[in-house]
Amino acid sequence: MKTINKITSYILLAVVSISAFSCKKDFNEVNTDPIGKSTVSASQLLAPALVNILSANMVRNRNFNNELMQVTVDISDAEGKVFRYDVRRTWADYTWNVWYPELTNLRDIYTIANKPESLNSSYKGISLITQAWVFQLLTDVYGDVPYTQANQGKDGVYEPVFDKQKDIYLDLFSKLEEANKLLAEGKSITVSSDPVYQGDINKWRRFGNSLYLRLLLRISGKAEVSAQAVAKIKEIADTNKGNYPIMENNTHTAKILWNGTNSSTAVYSSPFMINVRAVDFRGPAITDFFLGNLGFWKDPRIDPAFGTNGYNRFGIAAGPAGLIGVPSGYDTGTSILKQSYFYSDAQSAAVTLQTDPYTGIIMNCAEVDFILAEAAAKGWITGTGENYYLKGIADAINYWLPARFTSTTDPAFTSYVTGADINWNNSLPLDNTATNAPSKMQLIHLQKYYSMFLVDFQQWIEYRRTGHPFIPKGTGLANGGRMPARLNYPLVTQSTNPTSYKNALAVQGADDINTLVWWQKP
Repeated sequence: MKTINKITSYILLAVVSISAFSCKKDFNEVNTDPIGKSTVSASQLLAPALVNILSANMVRNRNFNNELMQVTVDISDAEGKVFRYDVRRTWADYTWNVWYPELTNLRDIYTIANKPESLNSSYKGISLITQAWVFQLLTDVYGDVPYTQANQGKDGVYEPVFDKQKDIYLDLFSKLEEANKLLAEGKSITVSSDPVYQGDINKWRRFGNSLYLRLLLRISGKAEVSAQAVAKIKEIADTNKGNYPIMENNTHTAKILWNGTNSSTAVYSSPFMINVRAVDFRGPAITDFFLGNLGFWKDPRIDPAFGTNGYNRFGIAAGPAGLIGVPSGYDTGTSILKQSYFYSDAQSAAVTLQTDPYTGIIMNCAEVDFILAEAAAKGWITGTGENYYLKGIADAINYWLPARFTSTTDPAFTSYVTGADINWNNSLPLDNTATNAPSKMQLIHLQKYYSMFLVDFQQWIEYRRTGHPFIPKGTGLANGGRMPARLNYPLVTQSTNPTSYKNALAVQGADDINTLVWWQKP
């Protein structure tokens, strides 16, 4: 045994010696960038980071959010089916492992744009907005997360602390305030570097302030910050609108148009084409909840008359009995026949969601309309909520069918709303989640649900905040029938950052899908 240990030691010593020699020999030649670039510009970092983040969001929207929020059902009796609230820990890894590395790039944009030789206030503002967008997703999906010490590995911070969600939100507000001021300077940027607005700084400013409204509304139910949040919503939307431009129409929607359909020279491919096989894209059935409302309303988004080549705009295939969905949360062992589903590119010459250039939504104008409708209905800003509510419906439909309705006074729109029986009713109570009875919040959030179709986790997050829209609960649900309140922390955090992980659990609660995040807690 001693002989073996000596031999092993000699081998290790030899390896170390060879390695040390190799590290010195030709060090400069081996470690020199053959392209000849030792620096990067802010313009080079923006598009790749945004495309990667949005791609990950769309993938998880399709196979996680849509299953939880009854857009689709991946029909199977196997374990680990999200539509049954059977959420495995591994679901947590993907977005965490995309968002954090890309946050390094988004932060580097600010650092680079803050240097004297490359000073650019617009890139700094865009960096702050995009950071706020991603950190909002992180904290709303996981709860307390690394924030102040995140992305500092190159500075020797290998075990960042987990910041409290409240503190993260308050700092995000500061970021968005700074971004609004920076973008007001109107400094130009490289058009080809911007896959969202093609260099339109005013639209970036509108997006930042619209995101600000989303975040303010999300924490407005917390007594300790409610007054502050409501006052800021009123300032942005009511008393100081000139200083806080927001999205007002679909040209302001934050999106990346796929497949070279934007006005820049770059071509960005939809993740639905790159990451999803055609057979898998058309695999899940569409639910009766998602289709039932659209069918009852005679919604033009599923009417072939308003689509292309006889196909409806959402690219939904009809089942044997027409556009019929399947129940979500059904009992295992139940015979379920898939009816309608989303066409894949291999099935139809018409535009499908798999190939559709308009699926890359970061945040849309209709969501802002419904934020304002809720604020008005609660008396925080002027108005009853009706005008914002109706505008939200029109903007949501017009995103997919441009100019379908010219305005909320368009006779075609009035006819649609009346026929669908979705008129605003000011006599309804503000809310009534205890009995699932009609209310203003149910009106607003049912329409908001459809407006946020394909937008990352927003349907799920808003449902956790409001309890709307009312979705049917099948008897086959796992997790005691409780909608998951968050995702677990990725397993790697337990091994690579054990102290901070344990400290986070001591503050937030168990690392469980039913542990409420800060803004959900009473």
